[in-house]
Amino acid sequence: MNWVTIKRIFRAGLLDFWRNGFVSLASILVMTVTLFVVGTTIFAGVILTTTLNDLRDKADVNVYFVIDTPEEEIFELQQSLQALPEVESVQYVSAEDALIAFRQNNQSKQLILQALDELGENPLGAVLRIKAKDISQYATIANFLKQQQALAANGQPGIIDTVNYFDETHRQALVRLQTITDSAQRLGTIVIVLLILTTLAISFNTLRLAIYTSRDEIQVMRLVGAGQFYIRAPFMVEGVLYGLIAGVITLLLFYPLTYWMGTETADFFGGINVFSYYVAHFPLFFLVIVGTGVVLGALASFLAVRRYLKI
Repeated sequence: MNWVTIKRIFRAGLLDFWRNGFVSLASILVMTVTLFVVGTTIFAGVILTTTLNDLRDKADVNVYFVIDTPEEEIFELQQSLQALPEVESVQYVSAEDALIAFRQNNQSKQLILQALDELGENPLGAVLRIKAKDISQYATIANFLKQQQALAANGQPGIIDTVNYFDETHRQALVRLQTITDSAQRLGTIVIVLLILTTLAISFNTLRLAIYTSRDEIQVMRLVGAGQFYIRAPFMVEGVLYGLIAGVITLLLFYPLTYWMGTETADFFGGINVFSYYVAHFPLFFLVIVGTGVVLGALASFLAVRRYLKI
């Protein structure tokens, strides 16, 4: 294919785009809606993931130690826990920090604070706060701690006082949280996929209708001996223009929308600001949205013209 043929193809595609102004406008609007839905599902997926991760981050298992347990022994157990593949992090809270946190959490309960003052000493022991990589892995971590308690019982006195995972209420809360997050993630994924497929199908059929108006022209070109690619190429150029313009419009629409919603999503959805996320990941959004529009326009045009090439 020489340069003259390429110029003719692009010129023909541009002429068809401008000549069929109303059809082009309708196709761009429908594709803009499609790409807007694609972009919205990206934001929805990010918000859903962030919210679920925030919920998972609230889950933990606390190991309470016997009062006056040497820190060296606690740190040794902490290192053993951190070596487990299921553990994401282990935070050490000293007895003094635990007492300060307890006072802050019970500022309105004067009787409890007075009782602490009358004791004259710290009744709390140190704590290890364990976060697993997944909620389902807390059972494995709890079994490891149970083994540590059993080993200590056979020799010297154990340093572990209690593990809150073995409390039935806490364990059931972790199970319910895992069920909720897993179900929400599955349902969210299904809804997002169905929404994208539906809007892509609508946009695809709209482009097919746009090319339907040129069916007679395609058949005449085929009868006079024009090659299949030479017939297809201008319509593919037209489809690429639809996708490119719709993609740019969609990106422009997202800027004020995410700016307006940024503070709201930061307050209600796990602390993520969609405007900041959009600006920080703009190259990704440009690639996905504009790329989807261009590929969809070219592919839909290529497939729609095929049926009219059969004489």
